[in-house]
Amino acid sequence: MYAIIETGGKQLKVEEGQEIYVEKLDVEVGKKYTFDKVVAVENGKLALGTPYVKGASVACKVVKQDKEKKIVIFKYKQKKGSTRRKQGHRQPYTKLVVEKIAA
Repeated sequence: MYAIIETGGKQLKVEEGQEIYVEKLDVEVGKKYTFDKVVAVENGKLALGTPYVKGASVACKVVKQDKEKKIVIFKYKQKKGSTRRKQGHRQPYTKLVVEKIAA
């Protein structure tokens, strides 16, 4: 059994017991979070939503709130010695464990 959920402008295929990483959610560690935007559910038979499946939800437990590894953004204009800029970015994320898929 699997479901396709929508979160953070992305769609993820999830199964029970799976660990997923999503854009940061405003939930404390150890709490439950439920996704209501379920695009599709497969439980022997595929159910597609228009745009979402009615009555379907995915229950998850928040394991961790953290930031990803730093990426370096380096911008410069060639042949211009003074226009160099170095910048870093760490994207925050939430780690979840899928506990139950209700269809």
